[in-house]
Amino acid sequence: MSTPEELRYTENHEWLAPREGGTARVGITAYAQDQLGDVVFVELPDVGRRCAAGEAFGEIESTKSVSELYCPVAGEIVAVNQVVADTPELVNSDPYGQGWLVEIAPDDPEAAESLLDAPAYQRVIND
Repeated sequence: MSTPEELRYTENHEWLAPREGGTARVGITAYAQDQLGDVVFVELPDVGRRCAAGEAFGEIESTKSVSELYCPVAGEIVAVNQVVADTPELVNSDPYGQGWLVEIAPDDPEAAESLLDAPAYQRVIND
């Protein structure tokens, strides 16, 4: 299962990708989308919402279950992927690309360093 080396991960199966300008994209991992099955609905927050690290910011619904989405770092939601809201199956087909969920402006630019790197995340999903 794909675990891109350049991303950071949470034990709740979200990924974070730092971007130019200090923001970061957030999505769910290939492992998470595989466990969920076919994604049929994604509820995303409003732009401008603030969230704490570990706080639920939305929901993702599949043919198997409904799961909460968690903010990997504290900050402000600065963008949502409306394409995923309209076409939720993108989370299954391209979880690390077009299937991203939100962009966040982290309160602490170094917060991503406290998240799991790819080898650590692989250990989480393989245990």
